[in-house]
Parts: sequence; structure tokens; C-alpha cells
Amino acid sequence: MKNGKYCILIADDEKEIRDILRLLLEGEGYAVLTAEDGREAIAEAAAEVDLYILDVNMPEVSGFPAAAEIRKHFDAPIVFLTAYSTESDKVMGFSVGADDYIVKPFSNMELLMRVKAILRRSSGAKASVVTEKIPFADLTLDTESRSVSRQGEMIPLTYTEFQILELLVTHKKKIYSLENIYQSIWGEDAVGDSAIMVHIKNIRKKLGDDSRNPKYIKTAWGRGYYVDQ
Repeated sequence: MKNGKYCILIADDEKEIRDILRLLLEGEGYAVLTAEDGREAIAEAAAEVDLYILDVNMPEVSGFPAAAEIRKHFDAPIVFLTAYSTESDKVMGFSVGADDYIVKPFSNMELLMRVKAILRRSSGAKASVVTEKIPFADLTLDTESRSVSRQGEMIPLTYTEFQILELLVTHKKKIYSLENIYQSIWGEDAVGDSAIMVHIKNIRKKLGDDSRNPKYIKTAWGRGYYVDQ
């Protein structure tokens, strides 16, 4: 938050796009910061930023490494803007911690709807949190700080990764399909990409879980994912 408003950082090397998005978002009551490239976005990153909108194809430091660096310090949602729509591009984006992916050209209404939905999920989750520490195997999930720890050592998860893990842990033995997880987290039908699979892969990697013999998140082949501890 900045001056009582949701704060959004936009990084795009095209001034016209930055200016249009600034006017659009400020018109909706958001506080807006802008950056000309990934390097500047990293420098502008701060705890007060509630959402990052990063163009993928920027000079010097592109959106992907910029997001990866921001993710080391902050867990606010990240949305990528890109002219590329292939599955591999989306997988790359989600692998570095993205929460959503908007393909250019997009309508102003589409972008506003995505922004509002992401901020609603993020703020709604924070507002509805009942402080609770949930034990899971040798891990502890803290619903207030939305963090995971093992024997006192913090394991950094993104906002979306924590939501997925919390969903599975609080519904032990229930098998969630990719569509079920997407609907539970995003509140809408799955869009047919591999976002959830990439998030699960990232969670397992951060937890040190072996996908071939997982300790934490199990795979029900052809059906989905679950936990049983």
C-alpha cells in the first residue's frame, strides 16, 4: 500500500505502454510506479508494492530474471506482459514465480479485470486469515505470515505456491485435479495451460521433495495431487 492505495509497479521498455497503463490504473484509484527495464524494476521493488506488472522482453534485464530477483525479497503477485503465447513461455514465467500471464495485444478491460482479481485474492486471503500454525510432516505452515518453515528454517514460497500447499494440507487425502486447484486458487475455470503443474514442481523443489518418490505432495496419476500426512 502507498498512501492508503494499492501500489502497482509497471515495468515496460515502451514509454507509450507505460503511460497508457499508468493513466488506466491511476484512473481506477491505484498508486502506480514505473520502470523502463528489469534493472530499474528491481531497484524500485519494495514492500509497499502490492502487484508487479512486468514486460517479458525488455533490454539489459528482461522480465524473467527481474522477477526471479524480486522474488528473493518480496512475495507480492507478479503478472507478465508478453507478445509470446507458447506453453514454454508460460512455463518459464510461472517457474520464476509469476501469478498470471497476459498476452499482448490485450484490452484495457482485460487487464483491469486481471489486476482486480489478483488484488482481490491477495487482500481477501490476508483479511480472512485466522492466525494458525498448521503442522505438516516436519513442516509448519503459518497462515498469518503465509510462510513455511522446517525446524525453524524458513522456506520461501510465493503467494500462489503457499495457497496451493495450504489447500492440499488443509484437505488431507482429498485428491485435487488441476482444474480443482485452479478453480480453488484463481476462482475461475482453468485456462488449459500447465500453470498448476509448474507451481507444484516449484513447491516440491523448494521443499526438497523427490517427484519420483514424494514425501509431501503425492501424485494420483491421471487424477491430480494430494497429501496424506
